[in-house]
Amino acid sequence: MGIESVNYQCPACGGPLRYDGAKALLVCDHCDSEFAVADIEARYASKQQAAEEKAQKATASASGDASGLDSAYVCSSCGAELVCDASTAVSECPYCGNPVVAADRLAGDFQPQLVIPFKLDHKAAKEALAKHYEGKILLPKSFAGGNRINEVQGVYVPFWLYDTEAAGSAVFEATRSRTHYEGDDEVIETDHFTVERDGAMSFARVPVDGSTKMPDAHMDAIEPYDYEALVPFSVAYMPGFVANRYDEDADACRERAQKRIDSSVEQALQASVEGYDTVSCESCDVEKKWADPVYALMPVWMLGTTWEGQQFLFAMNGQTGRLVGDLPIDKKKRALIGLGVFAAFFAACYAAVNFGGFLAENEGFIQWGFIILVPLLAMLLVCAVLTAQMRSAVEATEANRYLDNDSIEITHSHDSFDYTTTERIHHESKKD
Repeated sequence: MGIESVNYQCPACGGPLRYDGAKALLVCDHCDSEFAVADIEARYASKQQAAEEKAQKATASASGDASGLDSAYVCSSCGAELVCDASTAVSECPYCGNPVVAADRLAGDFQPQLVIPFKLDHKAAKEALAKHYEGKILLPKSFAGGNRINEVQGVYVPFWLYDTEAAGSAVFEATRSRTHYEGDDEVIETDHFTVERDGAMSFARVPVDGSTKMPDAHMDAIEPYDYEALVPFSVAYMPGFVANRYDEDADACRERAQKRIDSSVEQALQASVEGYDTVSCESCDVEKKWADPVYALMPVWMLGTTWEGQQFLFAMNGQTGRLVGDLPIDKKKRALIGLGVFAAFFAACYAAVNFGGFLAENEGFIQWGFIILVPLLAMLLVCAVLTAQMRSAVEATEANRYLDNDSIEITHSHDSFDYTTTERIHHESKKD
């Protein structure tokens, strides 16, 4: 026999409830009744607690460790037995449509502390996907109209939010150059310096998703969330959506937060290095004092499409509407655009050299190098920019938006001169 679940049903007609983010209410599509979250939460509190206790006892009495196994739950509305995987906490009964809460999945160590409720609905997600296609020059013409949306699913994704006090110590190599002329020689003298910077700064609520089901690049790319909307967790926000519990704990996820923070500390320390022509980081060590992480659920719309046998996955921030996902590239169109850019720049550069007198004092190979190189670089740049437009699901490499800029304190600053290098460039005198 499966473990008893909790179903959130309309008190007026018994139909399934769903959370409406735009109204911030639980609504019933059968009788159009609307209920405040606090009212439904209070109504189902005792039932939820009783189901959790039964589920915990059933789990404790089971032989072996079943934490990573699928479990059977009985829909308390229609009595159907449902099988959920180990990380699914809230789903929908396929027989009666009622939201099914697996009582033991969001209890104890797996109970979130905070949640950002969904603000945008299913329709907004589909509209955002259509808008995502706009302006993508390399998108195949048949994709927007020919791809089939397989699924649009609202998911509460488990996230760990990390606070830390970071102390960084960095060494930079910096240069400062000056130029003068000696006859036909251009002399470039470059001073090299070793620059040391130590500093301290604070980071607040750096997010890392704790679900192996969710692609990290998609979850990073739909940031940021407005943390002002965080509220204490309640199961009453879950009806109408799927909710997953974490299957990667805070220690396992901390490494991703750490890499982002290290990068931002280095950037902040480098920003304090001024008065040089070039600055490059030689080394940067960061020590961190971590606060206890916060476990929260974040709203995400996941959209899956199929086109010419290929699967495409998109994710939309259920609060802000930011949507990301990689798109197919029409390689023939990219090649034609690249050739067109090359031809246009080639013609402009050829005219500048042969009819405009540009680089007239230089040898022919320099002129032809200019005529070929500039169009080639322009072609590569345009193609790279257009290709990047099609790749919006990218893992985050820094945590700048979670850095408290007012907390940055440079605790040690030392610049020392190392040596000077000299470069001579000989220029032939222009003949009359």
